[in-house]
Amino acid sequence: MDPVTRLGVVGCGLMGSGIAEVAARSGIDVRVAEATHDAVEAGRRRLTASLDRGLRRGKLSEEQRDQTLARLSFTRDLGDMADRQFVIEAVAENRDIKTGVLRDLDKAIEDPAAVLATNTSSIPVVDLAVVTDRPERVIGLHFFNPVPVQQLVEVIPSLVTGADTVRRTRGFAEQLGKQAIQAPDRSGFVVNALLVPYLLSAVRMVESGSARPDDIDRGMELGCAHPMGPLRLLDLIGLDTAQAVAESMYEEYKEPLYAPPALLRRMVAAGHLGRKSGRGFHTYDS
Repeated sequence: MDPVTRLGVVGCGLMGSGIAEVAARSGIDVRVAEATHDAVEAGRRRLTASLDRGLRRGKLSEEQRDQTLARLSFTRDLGDMADRQFVIEAVAENRDIKTGVLRDLDKAIEDPAAVLATNTSSIPVVDLAVVTDRPERVIGLHFFNPVPVQQLVEVIPSLVTGADTVRRTRGFAEQLGKQAIQAPDRSGFVVNALLVPYLLSAVRMVESGSARPDDIDRGMELGCAHPMGPLRLLDLIGLDTAQAVAESMYEEYKEPLYAPPALLRRMVAAGHLGRKSGRGFHTYDS
């Protein structure tokens, strides 16, 4: 199976920039699309800063940093994805936004065999695949944050995904040095179906006054050897993203354990989104 040499990434936020970095460091030509000039520049700065951190920590040489940056290009026009062999959308966890991007990519990409992958963490892949004219080429490829560090990816075929698309996607994950598991096309897939109820239970403990955020996090870190407590993990994910994932899962299953607690909704409404806003269940330096 031929390796991917030309990758497109749509969205250069926390997840998109991580995917683009890992791919470029693996020797792939990566074209990144964002909606606005400001978003392009923010994405470029995020990628450069991450590579500079890797340089300072001895993870890569100055030559490797410069070669990685040279493999990255940026655009505001999805039409520039026409020659890509594999494209990953990593835009906001919003069904309407994702379906709009996939429709536009479907029209733009010239190669009928190109794979369209979605980094959705909760939306059933079939719901996104059927808006395109190539649903057999659409698949879920769910990375975990931070992408350069986390080894896991979930490969999520829908009912209409072709076997060749699954093989190519697993091969691409291996090309990036990732470990792939195959997940069912159900909201939350494998990891979030188990993780989200746990995270929401921690929010409910705070909401009810049963325990403080610091004590909950230290309890799980020290008592269960988790590298990060549930509320610090929510802050890292982003409370708005966690709310969107929980809403998607509740919409599918209608089980109370997936429903976003009122406290989570209030914090999102207040702009207390976690690390990216400087304040969530904990506070952070800007």
